[in-house]
Amino acid sequence: MIRHLLTAAAVCALSACASASAPSRADDPSMGSPPAKVAGYFATNPLDGRAILGPPPAPDSAHGKADRATFEDTRKLEGSPRWKTAIQDNDLWGGGALKRFSCAMDVDLNDRQTPATWRILHKIELDARTVGTPAKDFYDRKRPLIGNDAPLCVPREDWMKTNASYPSGHAMVAWSWGLVLAELKPAKADPLLTLGRESGESRVICGVHFPSDVEAGRSLGAAMVARLHSEPAFQADMAAARREIAAAKVKPAGCSG
Repeated sequence: MIRHLLTAAAVCALSACASASAPSRADDPSMGSPPAKVAGYFATNPLDGRAILGPPPAPDSAHGKADRATFEDTRKLEGSPRWKTAIQDNDLWGGGALKRFSCAMDVDLNDRQTPATWRILHKIELDARTVGTPAKDFYDRKRPLIGNDAPLCVPREDWMKTNASYPSGHAMVAWSWGLVLAELKPAKADPLLTLGRESGESRVICGVHFPSDVEAGRSLGAAMVARLHSEPAFQADMAAARREIAAAKVKPAGCSG
């Protein structure tokens, strides 16, 4: 059902869009914090996310109405297995998201056995904030949970009132992780990219983003990964990660399927 709901919203992407209002704070506490202090690959933002994405759908456009309908319809998933998976995906570091990528890759991703890969994922999450925050601030789209008391898969917190919705930072990170990990282990590209998509869609299931926020996050994430390939530090880390993934013997525990 959820794929049909999200696809219905995506079909409306060709409809007219409206410009947005003034900037707001965009740092997203729900993304969690990586376990070590490391800087991203980008010292400054190299991409114009505003130009790459364009504005979010106007609320009264066909696309905007489809976004709202999907939010309302997905509230019915509360307590379902898909809802529980969305909770796992919420905290990129402590809530199970990285574990799910380990399972999809069939490699136990951690800072001991796969330090180069771990470093790449860490840096990508920081770069997603660098690249995504200006567009978030500029378009200042309110999250779907504002103005209602519909169920969410995460606790309602005050920061959600001011943290903008478009693009989704989680979707940006999840898709970027999927792309990079698929490059490191091409034999697992299908499950990794599927997970990258599903993890972004978890933001819609949770009720904290509209489908078009997630689509925008994927688009900007792909642009960011393309740009990362011109960074010497990223190239060096990818070379080291390829070697360690090829040599990895430790399989992740507790994976289903």
